[in-house]
Amino acid sequence: MKAAKALLVIFAALATWLAAFVAFAPLAAAQLSGASPRFGVGTPTPDGVVAIKAGKVVDPETGKTAANQIILVEGKRIKEIGPNVAIPAGAKVADLSRATVLPGLFDAHTHLCMTVIPKRDAGNYYFTTLLDTTAYRAIEGVANGQAMLQSGFTTVRDVGNAGNYADTALREGIERGWVQGPTIINAGVIISVYGGQFHLQPEKKDLATPEYLFADTRDEMRKAVRQNIHFGAKVIKIVVDDQDYIYSADDIRFIREEAHGAGLKLAAHCWTHPGAHNAAEAGVDSIEHGFRMTDDDLQLAKKNGVTLVGTDFTQKMTEALGNPWEHGVWVDRLKRAYKIGVNMAFGTDVDIALPGETRGTLAIEYIDSWVEAGVPAPDILRAMTANAARLLGVDKERGFLKPGMAADIIATPENPLENIQTLKKVSFVMKEGAIVKE
Repeated sequence: MKAAKALLVIFAALATWLAAFVAFAPLAAAQLSGASPRFGVGTPTPDGVVAIKAGKVVDPETGKTAANQIILVEGKRIKEIGPNVAIPAGAKVADLSRATVLPGLFDAHTHLCMTVIPKRDAGNYYFTTLLDTTAYRAIEGVANGQAMLQSGFTTVRDVGNAGNYADTALREGIERGWVQGPTIINAGVIISVYGGQFHLQPEKKDLATPEYLFADTRDEMRKAVRQNIHFGAKVIKIVVDDQDYIYSADDIRFIREEAHGAGLKLAAHCWTHPGAHNAAEAGVDSIEHGFRMTDDDLQLAKKNGVTLVGTDFTQKMTEALGNPWEHGVWVDRLKRAYKIGVNMAFGTDVDIALPGETRGTLAIEYIDSWVEAGVPAPDILRAMTANAARLLGVDKERGFLKPGMAADIIATPENPLENIQTLKKVSFVMKEGAIVKE
Protein backbone atom coordinates (compact mmCIF):
# COMPACT_ATOMS: atom_id res chain seq x y z
CA MET A 1 0.00 0.00 0.00
CA LYS A 2 2.81 2.39 0.90
CA ALA A 3 4.55 1.60 -2.39
CA ALA A 4 1.38 2.34 -4.35
CA LYS A 5 0.92 5.69 -2.59
CA ALA A 6 4.54 6.58 -3.28
CA LEU A 7 4.06 5.83 -6.98
CA LEU A 8 0.96 8.04 -7.10
CA VAL A 9 2.91 10.91 -5.55
CA ILE A 10 5.71 10.47 -8.08
CA PHE A 11 3.34 10.37 -11.06
CA ALA A 12 1.47 13.45 -9.82
CA ALA A 13 4.73 15.36 -9.46
CA LEU A 14 5.84 14.32 -12.93
CA ALA A 15 2.54 15.41 -14.45
CA THR A 16 2.83 18.86 -12.85
CA TRP A 17 6.44 19.18 -13.94
CA LEU A 18 5.76 18.21 -17.55
CA ALA A 19 2.79 20.56 -17.77
CA ALA A 20 4.94 23.45 -16.59
CA PHE A 21 7.76 22.35 -18.88
CA VAL A 22 5.60 22.44 -22.01
CA ALA A 23 3.65 25.57 -21.10
CA PHE A 24 6.44 27.87 -20.06
CA ALA A 25 9.52 26.70 -21.95
CA PRO A 26 9.18 29.10 -24.93
CA LEU A 27 8.59 32.06 -22.63
CA ALA A 28 11.59 31.16 -20.48
CA ALA A 29 13.75 30.92 -23.57
CA ALA A 30 12.67 34.38 -24.65
CA GLN A 31 13.36 35.86 -21.23
CA LEU A 32 16.87 34.41 -20.88
CA SER A 33 17.95 35.00 -24.47
CA GLY A 34 16.35 38.39 -25.00
CA ALA A 35 14.49 37.10 -28.06
CA SER A 36 10.80 37.06 -28.85
CA PRO A 37 8.98 33.83 -27.94
CA ARG A 38 9.00 31.25 -30.76
CA PHE A 39 6.75 28.25 -30.57
CA GLY A 40 7.46 25.03 -32.45
CA VAL A 41 10.70 23.21 -33.17
CA GLY A 42 11.73 24.71 -36.50
CA THR A 43 10.53 25.73 -39.93
CA PRO A 44 9.26 22.60 -41.71
CA THR A 45 8.84 22.26 -45.47
CA PRO A 46 5.74 20.70 -47.07
CA ASP A 47 7.58 17.68 -48.47
CA GLY A 48 10.53 17.71 -46.09
CA VAL A 49 13.09 18.59 -48.77
CA VAL A 50 15.50 21.52 -48.50
CA ALA A 51 18.20 22.44 -50.99
CA ILE A 52 21.02 24.55 -49.58
CA LYS A 53 22.97 26.55 -52.14
CA ALA A 54 26.34 26.97 -50.44
CA GLY A 55 28.97 29.41 -51.61
CA LYS A 56 31.56 27.34 -49.73
CA VAL A 57 31.38 24.09 -47.77
CA VAL A 58 34.01 23.40 -45.12
CA ASP A 59 35.15 19.93 -44.08
CA PRO A 60 36.66 20.49 -40.60
CA GLU A 61 38.16 17.00 -40.55
CA THR A 62 40.38 17.55 -43.58
CA GLY A 63 40.57 21.33 -43.41
CA LYS A 64 39.43 21.59 -47.02
CA THR A 65 36.88 23.91 -48.63
CA ALA A 66 34.70 23.18 -51.65
CA ALA A 67 33.04 25.99 -53.63
CA ASN A 68 29.54 26.22 -55.09
CA GLN A 69 27.96 23.15 -53.54
CA ILE A 70 24.35 22.00 -53.26
CA ILE A 71 23.37 20.19 -50.07
CA LEU A 72 20.12 18.28 -50.49
CA VAL A 73 18.34 17.57 -47.21
CA GLU A 74 15.46 15.12 -47.05
CA GLY A 75 13.67 14.80 -43.75
CA LYS A 76 16.24 14.84 -40.96
CA ARG A 77 19.24 13.75 -43.02
CA ILE A 78 21.59 14.86 -45.75
CA LYS A 79 20.69 12.99 -48.93
CA GLU A 80 23.27 14.34 -51.35
CA ILE A 81 26.03 16.93 -51.57
CA GLY A 82 28.02 18.15 -54.55
CA PRO A 83 28.36 20.84 -57.25
CA ASN A 84 25.83 19.34 -59.68
CA VAL A 85 23.05 18.07 -57.43
CA ALA A 86 19.60 18.44 -59.01
CA ILE A 87 17.10 20.40 -56.93
CA PRO A 88 13.71 18.63 -56.86
CA ALA A 89 10.59 20.54 -57.79
CA GLY A 90 8.86 21.96 -54.73
CA ALA A 91 11.95 21.87 -52.53
CA LYS A 92 12.59 24.82 -50.26
CA VAL A 93 15.78 26.58 -51.36
CA ALA A 94 18.07 28.16 -48.78
CA ASP A 95 20.33 30.57 -50.63
CA LEU A 96 23.65 30.63 -48.79
CA SER A 97 25.67 31.36 -51.90
CA ARG A 98 27.49 34.20 -50.13
CA ALA A 99 28.16 32.21 -46.96
CA THR A 100 30.35 29.37 -45.75
CA VAL A 101 28.49 26.24 -44.70
CA LEU A 102 29.78 23.74 -42.16
CA PRO A 103 28.63 21.11 -39.65
CA GLY A 104 26.91 22.28 -36.49
CA LEU A 105 29.21 22.99 -33.55
CA PHE A 106 29.68 20.91 -30.38
CA ASP A 107 30.13 21.98 -26.78
CA ALA A 108 31.41 18.94 -24.89
CA HIS A 109 31.01 20.44 -21.40
CA THR A 110 27.75 22.21 -20.60
CA HIS A 111 25.42 22.67 -17.62
CA LEU A 112 22.19 23.67 -19.35
CA CYS A 113 20.04 23.06 -16.28
CA MET A 114 21.96 25.38 -13.99
CA THR A 115 22.42 29.13 -14.19
CA VAL A 116 24.35 30.98 -11.51
CA ILE A 117 22.96 34.48 -11.00
CA PRO A 118 25.93 36.35 -9.47
CA LYS A 119 24.08 38.89 -7.30
CA ARG A 120 21.52 36.40 -6.04
CA ASP A 121 23.92 33.49 -5.52
CA ALA A 122 27.04 35.42 -4.43
CA GLY A 123 28.78 33.82 -7.39
CA ASN A 124 28.53 30.37 -5.74
CA TYR A 125 26.55 27.65 -7.47
CA TYR A 126 26.05 25.90 -4.12
CA PHE A 127 23.38 28.52 -3.43
CA THR A 128 21.99 28.10 -6.95
CA THR A 129 21.31 24.42 -6.30
CA LEU A 130 19.52 25.25 -3.04
CA LEU A 131 17.27 27.91 -4.54
CA ASP A 132 16.24 26.39 -7.88
CA THR A 133 13.93 23.38 -8.06
CA THR A 134 14.41 20.55 -10.54
CA ALA A 135 11.26 21.59 -12.41
CA TYR A 136 12.53 25.16 -12.74
CA ARG A 137 15.89 23.90 -13.92
CA ALA A 138 14.32 21.76 -16.64
CA ILE A 139 12.58 24.85 -18.02
CA GLU A 140 15.80 26.83 -17.62
CA GLY A 141 17.51 24.09 -19.63
CA VAL A 142 15.11 24.67 -22.51
CA ALA A 143 16.02 28.36 -22.60
CA ASN A 144 19.74 27.67 -22.43
CA GLY A 145 19.50 24.91 -25.03
CA GLN A 146 17.69 27.17 -27.46
CA ALA A 147 20.29 29.89 -26.92
CA MET A 148 23.05 27.40 -27.69
CA LEU A 149 21.27 26.35 -30.86
CA GLN A 150 20.92 29.96 -32.01
CA SER A 151 24.70 30.35 -31.65
CA GLY A 152 25.35 27.30 -33.83
CA PHE A 153 25.78 24.57 -31.20
CA THR A 154 23.70 21.66 -32.48
CA THR A 155 25.12 19.01 -30.11
CA VAL A 156 26.20 19.27 -26.48
CA ARG A 157 27.38 16.98 -23.72
CA ASP A 158 25.68 18.04 -20.49
CA VAL A 159 27.82 16.91 -17.58
CA GLY A 160 25.60 17.13 -14.51
CA ASN A 161 24.47 19.74 -12.01
CA ALA A 162 20.90 19.26 -13.18
CA GLY A 163 19.14 18.54 -9.90
CA ASN A 164 17.07 15.36 -9.89
CA TYR A 165 17.62 14.41 -13.55
CA ALA A 166 16.29 17.57 -15.18
CA ASP A 167 18.83 16.87 -17.94
CA THR A 168 17.13 13.59 -18.82
CA ALA A 169 13.75 15.34 -19.04
CA LEU A 170 15.27 18.06 -21.21
CA ARG A 171 16.90 15.55 -23.57
CA GLU A 172 13.71 13.55 -23.90
CA GLY A 173 11.62 16.68 -24.50
CA ILE A 174 13.92 17.69 -27.36
CA GLU A 175 14.02 14.18 -28.82
CA ARG A 176 10.22 14.00 -28.82
CA GLY A 177 9.93 17.32 -30.57
CA TRP A 178 8.17 19.11 -27.72
CA VAL A 179 10.79 21.85 -27.62
CA GLN A 180 13.66 23.08 -29.75
CA GLY A 181 17.23 22.39 -28.70
CA PRO A 182 20.53 20.69 -29.45
CA THR A 183 21.17 16.97 -29.33
CA ILE A 184 22.14 16.22 -25.73
CA ILE A 185 24.41 13.55 -24.29
CA ASN A 186 23.60 13.89 -20.58
CA ALA A 187 25.35 12.67 -17.45
CA GLY A 188 22.55 12.59 -14.89
CA VAL A 189 23.82 13.03 -11.33
CA ILE A 190 27.57 13.48 -10.82
CA ILE A 191 29.35 10.66 -8.99
CA SER A 192 32.00 11.65 -6.44
CA VAL A 193 33.80 10.87 -3.23
CA TYR A 194 31.95 11.95 -0.10
CA GLY A 195 31.13 15.66 -0.23
CA GLY A 196 31.13 16.10 -3.98
CA GLN A 197 32.20 19.64 -4.82
CA PHE A 198 30.65 21.04 -1.65
CA HIS A 199 32.09 21.44 1.85
CA LEU A 200 29.23 20.40 4.08
CA GLN A 201 28.64 20.67 7.80
CA PRO A 202 27.34 17.65 9.77
CA GLU A 203 23.91 19.12 10.52
CA LYS A 204 23.27 19.91 6.83
CA LYS A 205 24.95 17.00 5.09
CA ASP A 206 21.87 16.27 2.97
CA LEU A 207 22.21 19.59 1.12
CA ALA A 208 24.36 17.89 -1.52
CA THR A 209 21.35 15.79 -2.53
CA PRO A 210 20.34 15.39 -5.35
CA GLU A 211 23.32 17.20 -6.89
CA TYR A 212 25.82 14.38 -6.22
CA LEU A 213 25.91 10.64 -5.69
CA PHE A 214 28.55 9.87 -3.08
CA ALA A 215 30.38 6.65 -3.92
CA ASP A 216 33.39 5.56 -1.86
CA THR A 217 33.19 1.77 -1.96
CA ARG A 218 33.10 -0.51 -4.99
CA ASP A 219 29.45 -1.36 -4.34
CA GLU A 220 28.55 2.33 -4.10
CA MET A 221 30.42 3.09 -7.32
CA ARG A 222 28.66 0.28 -9.17
CA LYS A 223 25.25 1.31 -7.85
CA ALA A 224 25.82 4.98 -8.71
CA VAL A 225 26.69 4.16 -12.31
CA ARG A 226 23.68 1.87 -12.63
CA GLN A 227 21.33 4.41 -11.05
CA ASN A 228 22.38 7.03 -13.57
CA ILE A 229 21.92 4.65 -16.48
CA HIS A 230 18.51 3.63 -15.14
CA PHE A 231 17.41 7.27 -15.01
CA GLY A 232 18.53 8.14 -18.52
CA ALA A 233 22.21 9.12 -18.42
CA LYS A 234 24.11 8.74 -21.71
CA VAL A 235 27.57 9.43 -20.25
CA ILE A 236 28.98 8.98 -16.74
CA LYS A 237 30.63 11.95 -14.99
CA ILE A 238 32.81 11.69 -11.90
CA VAL A 239 34.48 14.32 -9.74
CA VAL A 240 37.94 12.98 -8.96
CA ASP A 241 39.52 15.54 -6.70
CA ASP A 242 37.49 18.36 -5.13
CA GLN A 243 38.19 17.07 -1.61
CA ASP A 244 41.44 16.35 0.25
CA TYR A 245 40.79 12.66 -0.44
CA ILE A 246 40.51 11.71 -4.12
CA TYR A 247 39.69 8.76 -6.32
CA SER A 248 42.69 6.52 -6.98
CA ALA A 249 43.56 5.26 -10.44
CA ASP A 250 42.11 1.87 -9.43
CA ASP A 251 38.86 3.52 -8.28
CA ILE A 252 38.55 5.36 -11.58
CA ARG A 253 39.40 2.25 -13.57
CA PHE A 254 36.63 0.35 -11.76
CA ILE A 255 34.06 3.04 -12.58
CA ARG A 256 35.28 3.20 -16.18
CA GLU A 257 34.79 -0.54 -16.63
CA GLU A 258 31.31 -0.38 -15.14
CA ALA A 259 30.36 2.47 -17.48
CA HIS A 260 31.97 0.89 -20.54
CA GLY A 261 30.22 -2.39 -19.78
CA ALA A 262 26.93 -0.59 -20.33
CA GLY A 263 28.17 1.22 -23.44
CA LEU A 264 28.72 4.62 -21.80
CA LYS A 265 31.86 6.72 -21.72
CA LEU A 266 33.46 8.22 -18.63
CA ALA A 267 34.20 11.92 -18.12
CA ALA A 268 36.43 12.85 -15.17
CA HIS A 269 36.41 16.30 -13.55
CA CYS A 270 40.00 16.98 -12.50
CA TRP A 271 41.06 20.22 -10.86
CA THR A 272 44.45 19.17 -9.48
CA HIS A 273 47.62 17.56 -10.76
CA PRO A 274 47.17 14.33 -8.69
CA GLY A 275 43.56 13.96 -9.80
CA ALA A 276 44.37 14.47 -13.47
CA HIS A 277 47.30 12.07 -13.23
CA ASN A 278 45.10 9.34 -11.73
CA ALA A 279 42.45 9.88 -14.41
CA ALA A 280 45.00 9.78 -17.22
CA GLU A 281 46.57 6.63 -15.77
CA ALA A 282 43.14 4.98 -15.54
CA GLY A 283 42.40 5.78 -19.18
CA VAL A 284 39.18 7.74 -18.82
CA ASP A 285 37.52 8.86 -22.03
CA SER A 286 37.93 12.52 -21.16
CA ILE A 287 39.53 14.73 -18.55
CA GLU A 288 37.43 17.81 -17.82
CA HIS A 289 39.31 21.02 -16.98
CA GLY A 290 42.75 19.58 -16.14
CA PHE A 291 44.04 23.05 -15.37
CA ARG A 292 46.99 21.86 -13.24
CA MET A 293 48.15 19.11 -15.57
CA THR A 294 51.92 18.87 -15.90
CA ASP A 295 53.64 17.96 -19.14
CA ASP A 296 54.02 14.42 -17.80
CA ASP A 297 50.26 14.27 -17.14
CA LEU A 298 49.57 15.47 -20.67
CA GLN A 299 51.98 12.93 -22.13
CA LEU A 300 50.25 10.18 -20.16
CA ALA A 301 46.84 11.33 -21.38
CA LYS A 302 48.11 11.25 -24.96
CA LYS A 303 49.60 7.78 -24.49
CA ASN A 304 46.35 6.38 -23.06
CA GLY A 305 44.06 7.97 -25.66
CA VAL A 306 42.42 10.39 -23.23
CA THR A 307 40.69 13.44 -24.71
CA LEU A 308 41.13 16.76 -22.91
CA VAL A 309 38.06 18.97 -22.61
CA GLY A 310 39.85 21.97 -21.18
CA THR A 311 36.95 24.40 -20.59
CA ASP A 312 39.43 27.20 -21.18
CA PHE A 313 37.74 30.17 -19.55
CA THR A 314 38.06 33.54 -21.22
CA GLN A 315 39.40 36.53 -19.32
CA LYS A 316 35.85 37.89 -19.14
CA MET A 317 34.56 34.70 -17.58
CA THR A 318 37.33 34.43 -15.00
CA GLU A 319 36.65 38.03 -13.99
CA ALA A 320 32.94 37.25 -13.65
CA LEU A 321 33.78 34.23 -11.50
CA GLY A 322 36.15 36.24 -9.32
CA ASN A 323 39.42 34.52 -10.25
CA PRO A 324 40.94 36.54 -13.13
CA TRP A 325 44.48 35.49 -12.19
CA GLU A 326 43.67 31.91 -13.28
CA HIS A 327 43.20 32.78 -16.96
CA GLY A 328 46.91 32.79 -17.73
CA VAL A 329 47.41 29.43 -16.01
CA TRP A 330 44.64 27.85 -18.03
CA VAL A 331 45.77 29.24 -21.37
CA ASP A 332 49.29 28.00 -20.62
CA ARG A 333 47.94 24.46 -20.08
CA LEU A 334 46.03 24.69 -23.37
CA LYS A 335 49.17 25.83 -25.15
CA ARG A 336 51.20 22.95 -23.71
CA ALA A 337 48.49 20.38 -24.47
CA TYR A 338 48.37 21.48 -28.09
CA LYS A 339 52.16 21.39 -28.42
CA ILE A 340 52.34 17.88 -26.93
CA GLY A 341 49.57 16.68 -29.24
CA VAL A 342 46.88 15.68 -26.77
CA ASN A 343 43.55 15.02 -28.48
CA MET A 344 41.23 17.88 -27.51
CA ALA A 345 37.53 18.63 -27.80
CA PHE A 346 35.92 22.03 -27.32
CA GLY A 347 33.99 22.52 -24.08
CA THR A 348 33.07 25.60 -22.09
CA ASP A 349 31.55 24.93 -18.64
CA VAL A 350 29.47 28.12 -18.95
CA ASP A 351 26.96 28.17 -16.10
CA ILE A 352 26.50 31.86 -15.34
CA ALA A 353 24.15 34.64 -16.44
CA LEU A 354 25.76 37.90 -17.54
CA PRO A 355 23.90 41.04 -18.72
CA GLY A 356 23.37 41.20 -22.47
CA GLU A 357 24.65 37.67 -23.06
CA THR A 358 23.04 34.30 -23.72
CA ARG A 359 24.41 30.88 -22.92
CA GLY A 360 25.34 30.58 -26.57
CA THR A 361 27.11 33.92 -26.96
CA LEU A 362 29.17 33.22 -23.85
CA ALA A 363 30.09 29.74 -25.05
CA ILE A 364 31.30 30.79 -28.49
CA GLU A 365 33.65 33.37 -26.96
CA TYR A 366 35.81 30.53 -25.63
CA ILE A 367 37.45 30.34 -29.04
CA ASP A 368 39.36 33.44 -27.89
CA SER A 369 41.29 31.37 -25.34
CA TRP A 370 42.29 28.92 -28.07
CA VAL A 371 43.45 31.78 -30.29
CA GLU A 372 45.40 33.25 -27.37
CA ALA A 373 47.10 29.87 -26.88
CA GLY A 374 48.23 29.90 -30.51
CA VAL A 375 46.01 27.09 -31.76
CA PRO A 376 45.41 27.49 -35.53
CA ALA A 377 41.85 27.99 -36.77
CA PRO A 378 41.58 24.57 -38.52
CA ASP A 379 42.49 22.78 -35.28
CA ILE A 380 40.03 24.84 -33.25
CA LEU A 381 37.26 24.00 -35.70
CA ARG A 382 38.19 20.31 -35.66
CA ALA A 383 37.96 20.32 -31.85
CA MET A 384 34.48 21.87 -32.14
CA THR A 385 33.21 19.27 -34.62
CA ALA A 386 34.96 16.02 -35.57
CA ASN A 387 36.94 15.54 -32.35
CA ALA A 388 33.95 16.27 -30.16
CA ALA A 389 31.68 14.02 -32.24
CA ARG A 390 34.03 11.10 -31.67
CA LEU A 391 34.32 11.80 -27.96
CA LEU A 392 30.54 11.90 -27.60
CA GLY A 393 30.20 8.70 -29.63
CA VAL A 394 27.95 10.28 -32.27
CA ASP A 395 30.43 10.49 -35.15
CA LYS A 396 28.40 8.03 -37.24
CA GLU A 397 25.46 10.43 -37.06
CA ARG A 398 26.78 13.97 -36.54
CA GLY A 399 29.79 16.22 -36.92
CA PHE A 400 30.27 15.83 -40.67
CA LEU A 401 28.46 16.94 -43.82
CA LYS A 402 28.02 13.64 -45.66
CA PRO A 403 25.09 11.74 -47.19
CA GLY A 404 23.25 9.82 -44.51
CA MET A 405 24.37 12.07 -41.67
CA ALA A 406 21.97 14.14 -39.57
CA ALA A 407 21.29 17.51 -41.19
CA ASP A 408 22.87 19.62 -38.44
CA ILE A 409 24.17 22.51 -40.52
CA ILE A 410 25.25 26.09 -39.86
CA ALA A 411 26.53 28.98 -41.96
CA THR A 412 28.87 31.90 -41.30
CA PRO A 413 29.71 35.07 -43.29
CA GLU A 414 33.35 34.05 -43.75
CA ASN A 415 35.36 30.85 -43.87
CA PRO A 416 36.22 29.85 -40.26
CA LEU A 417 39.33 28.03 -41.50
CA GLU A 418 40.66 31.47 -42.36
CA ASN A 419 38.95 33.58 -39.69
CA ILE A 420 37.74 31.62 -36.67
CA GLN A 421 36.04 34.76 -35.27
CA THR A 422 33.33 34.39 -37.89
CA LEU A 423 31.83 31.64 -35.71
CA LYS A 424 30.53 34.45 -33.51
CA LYS A 425 28.29 35.52 -36.40
CA VAL A 426 26.37 32.35 -37.26
CA SER A 427 23.64 33.41 -39.69
CA PHE A 428 21.91 30.10 -40.42
CA VAL A 429 21.15 27.04 -38.30
CA MET A 430 19.49 23.83 -39.38
CA LYS A 431 18.80 21.15 -36.80
CA GLU A 432 17.92 17.71 -38.17
CA GLY A 433 16.47 19.21 -41.32
CA ALA A 434 14.47 21.98 -39.63
CA ILE A 435 15.62 25.55 -40.17
CA VAL A 436 15.76 27.24 -36.76
CA LYS A 437 17.66 30.37 -37.74
CA GLU A 438 17.97 32.18 -41.08
